[in-house]
Amino acid sequence: MNMHTPSPLPGQAIIHYGDGDYTLMRPGKFVICAVSGKQIPLEALKYWDPRTQEAYAGPEEATQAWKRRNP
Repeated sequence: MNMHTPSPLPGQAIIHYGDGDYTLMRPGKFVICAVSGKQIPLEALKYWDPRTQEAYAGPEEATQAWKRRNP
């Protein structure tokens, strides 16, 4: 984390997103969707971008993020 990264919430996992898998850097129960701000339980986490290190709640949010980066 850097000074611009907000402190994690209680129960929030810190994850390094890779291609096809991720590594828990700090255990927790959820991550935050980069688009909606919703909490995503780790067992429901299926969408992320390893280049931006962002998690997404679902395909709609992942598509919104892609469109935002690729106008």
